[in-house]
Amino acid sequence: MENSSQLVFVLGGLNQSVLTRQVWFGLALTAYLFTLLVNLTLIGTVLLEKTRLHQPMYFFLCNLCMNGICGASSFYPKLLHDLLADAHVVSYAGCVAQMFVSYSYIFCEFTSLTVMAYDRYVAICWPLRYRELMTPRRVALLLLLTWTFSLLETAVGLVLVLRLPLCGRRLSKMFCTDWELVKLACPPASYDDAYGSLITALHLSQAALIVVSYARLIRTAARSRSDRRKFLQTCVPHLAALLVFTGSLLFDGAFSRYGGTTVEALQNALAAEFLVLPPALNPIIYGLNLKEVRSRIHSRFGIRPKLSV
Repeated sequence: MENSSQLVFVLGGLNQSVLTRQVWFGLALTAYLFTLLVNLTLIGTVLLEKTRLHQPMYFFLCNLCMNGICGASSFYPKLLHDLLADAHVVSYAGCVAQMFVSYSYIFCEFTSLTVMAYDRYVAICWPLRYRELMTPRRVALLLLLTWTFSLLETAVGLVLVLRLPLCGRRLSKMFCTDWELVKLACPPASYDDAYGSLITALHLSQAALIVVSYARLIRTAARSRSDRRKFLQTCVPHLAALLVFTGSLLFDGAFSRYGGTTVEALQNALAAEFLVLPPALNPIIYGLNLKEVRSRIHSRFGIRPKLSV
């Protein structure tokens, strides 16, 4: 096939009528603006409230929201452009850039949720040593490692995919993914086995850390009423965010690999779920459940909380 710098991919999933695409444009624009609003509101609330919200948990939450903005921004702007355009195409460079941002978001999201599970474990299981263990320097180091690990993981994976010779132009999704490029490779190819095994082992170790942390958290929370209250207020939102993200990612992975042409419409409807739902829902989940954040948002926007009878 021609030089990769001149390669243009044709995107699938946007073959509806002009009117239908205009309706989808309105919905997508509303969803994107809403995602930006809720994430920036939560980030601004934490950064501006220096007395009670400048704690490790809230900084990790801000990092999660910033990552959500990056993930949503890797998808919505290109989608909004394509919904109003006659030709639904993307250049090779644009495809690579979109994959880099979206996969960095995926890896950073899971690593951030792992770090947040560790933070909750220290806060509830070792409350007297929390300030000693979660110092500002350690928090900064954890955030730096989260992004460094995620960006490096993404870069290595992309290099392996981009080395494949391509013999096709059409992508079945509305956006670029590594699996779509792998399916266009000639001869048919797959990821490097060693890299795939390493990534799988790393993420399984992260999942194991989350499971172990929550096993200890649940056992500790059962001992006292105050620990149960702290668990419900701070760990349940984390669990909800984790379930939304992993569920969305599993849907996409299953339909990408096992969905046939008979479910193409459903596949495209669920394809971007992991880029749409977690970024929009995470700030809402935390904003509604964390009392400190909720009260600060109420006071900043002049909303009077309902008084319990």
